[in-house]
Amino acid sequence: MKFTTSDGRKLTYRRLGAGPMLVIHPGGPGFTSAYLGDLAGLWERYTLVILNPRGTGGSDRPADRGAYHLDDYVSDLEELRQHLGLEQMLLLGYSHGGLVAQAYASAHPGRVRRLVLASTAARFGPEQKAATQAAKERRSGQTWYTDAAAAAAEEVDLATDEQLRDIVFREMPLYFAHFGPVEAGYLDTFRSETINGDALRVFGQEVSSLDLRSRLPSIIAPTLVIAGDEDFICGPVCAAEISAAIPGAREVIVGDAGHMVFVEQAQAFHDEVADFLGT
Repeated sequence: MKFTTSDGRKLTYRRLGAGPMLVIHPGGPGFTSAYLGDLAGLWERYTLVILNPRGTGGSDRPADRGAYHLDDYVSDLEELRQHLGLEQMLLLGYSHGGLVAQAYASAHPGRVRRLVLASTAARFGPEQKAATQAAKERRSGQTWYTDAAAAAAEEVDLATDEQLRDIVFREMPLYFAHFGPVEAGYLDTFRSETINGDALRVFGQEVSSLDLRSRLPSIIAPTLVIAGDEDFICGPVCAAEISAAIPGAREVIVGDAGHMVFVEQAQAFHDEVADFLGT
């Protein structure tokens, strides 16, 4: 499905399921919504509206190759809300989409009925970087580790979209608590998707200065913060910082799960999110 923004761009989204509408912003950045699949079967209880962010999955790339900042994504999310005719949204932001959702819910507090922040962070400061390094070291005995760590350290500024896709998929085993045939099969379901290098590069340029903590107390929607205990990039340290800053936020750490918590612990993720949204 698609709609046209106020500045003439086409944005596309997937819609599946039945029940109350749940708007979902995926991560990356630069990824389509394909890797979220049916998000642990949440379509059984909710109508999922999963946005393809600007420049991905049929959504137009902006004329300005640098127009992939957080506020640009917030603007697109507000346009989607208006297109759907929703006074308030149930909103789920995953990974980079969680950054977008935090920024949106703080800028438009009255437009969010309930908020789920999954596998995300408010910033990537010293504490988060230390947790990431420790999580990497716990994986250092795996046969795939050397290549995955090398990919994570590669310079991407001059890489093409195709080269970036290769780098990202080499790095992906780090995103799981345990990486084996099942997880590899999951990656194959979206391995052919184009990754928008412009979006990824802009995020890389702004990530060191990104800090949403001062905005979080403005969020008034009941909020669930959920993460895997072995998420190497947006794990318990990140979740604790977010939940401490949002008044009344509920924090859930899912055991034996990495960044792809909705894949590794699908039932736990489904139950926690569905029950929270339904209360």
